[in-house]
Amino acid sequence: MAIVEEDAAAAAPAVHPAAAASDPAAAGESAPPPPLLARGRGRGHGSYRSPAPSSAGALRPPCSSSDGDEITVEASSFARAEPPQDGGSAPPAASSEVEVLHDKVRKQVIREGHGRKPLKFATCFVHYRAWVQGSSHKFEDTWQEQHPIELVLGKEKKEMSGLGIGVCNMKSGERALLHVGWELGYGKEGSFSFPNVPPMADLVYEVELIGFDDVKEGKARSDMTVEERIAAADRRKIEGNAYFKETKLEEAMQQYEMAIAYMGDDFMFQLFGKYRDMALAVKNPCHLNMAACLIKLKRFDEAIAQCSIVLSEDESNVKALFRRGKAKSELGQTESAREDFLKAKKYSPEDKEILRELRLLAEQDKALYQKQKELYKGLFGPRPEVKPKTSNYLVVFWQWLLSLIRYLARMFKRKDE
Repeated sequence: MAIVEEDAAAAAPAVHPAAAASDPAAAGESAPPPPLLARGRGRGHGSYRSPAPSSAGALRPPCSSSDGDEITVEASSFARAEPPQDGGSAPPAASSEVEVLHDKVRKQVIREGHGRKPLKFATCFVHYRAWVQGSSHKFEDTWQEQHPIELVLGKEKKEMSGLGIGVCNMKSGERALLHVGWELGYGKEGSFSFPNVPPMADLVYEVELIGFDDVKEGKARSDMTVEERIAAADRRKIEGNAYFKETKLEEAMQQYEMAIAYMGDDFMFQLFGKYRDMALAVKNPCHLNMAACLIKLKRFDEAIAQCSIVLSEDESNVKALFRRGKAKSELGQTESAREDFLKAKKYSPEDKEILRELRLLAEQDKALYQKQKELYKGLFGPRPEVKPKTSNYLVVFWQWLLSLIRYLARMFKRKDE
């Protein structure tokens, strides 16, 4: 069973076989229908439309502009690490020097990044946690939501201005602590809806820059057509496959994660028919390839989550069932793993790897039974053997003689009476 999905053509998004029959363009007939505009309906940080920088954006130092419109990929620019493992009840400690980026923005590096920094109008994909400074009030956590946000540098919302300044001065893969004054945050009024932020509250961000696309016009996902978003995601998937073949698993995962970010829940919710098939033909392989990377990195719980996303769309996906079963088996969840392998066997009965995993589970069960048998044997000790009694003929003779004398004595006594 192949680990990495087959690549689509780099110049066009992959078309699902089910869509090809109903797609005139795919069949070489008439021209495709007019492009659809994908409107976001998310939280607003990553999917919004803003024609010009906000007033707060004038406070930020300008980032250098880009002349090209291609996606920038550098071999040294990607370093995706595991999500933070702590509870996130308070900002993490950072021992690095404080770097002043702006009068109201200071940065401390938690983990160094690689490559260069994003240019102005770059589309950045970011994970972050946010707290009110001086308290344990955490009001946002994209790691917990498992969805990175999109930030177009130079086109941030007013309350994201301080975060934008920090991201502008980070490298791909870098994780940092940002201290942002209230003037570049939620301002004098604060926010009493979502997120809930008190008035004039200074903020602390733990931020990770997953990666970025340098695009000349700074086009947000919400401004892209369906075809443009699928094509951008497909380019990222192809890059991820190239990294995977070079065994650069962290870099490959970063590319897959960015591809998935182009096709978030708000985007998929709007798609029907052939457009949904086209999107899933790119999105699902990214989840499956993420799972393959995570299994190699022994991050089995995350691999299970990636496979489950695919199975929620396609419950008969053999690769998703196989990889989820593999991850469960590694975690010792043998019964649940066997269930996934048997479902995969139902749809692909001749697959040798599925049959091999089922045999391994059977052997593990047999070995476990023998181990338990030995354990219980040692716990209760061996059963005592019944030894046959050795006959003493002399004792037997005397017992018989005594019985005979008693019998004769009773007989004579009765005769006398």
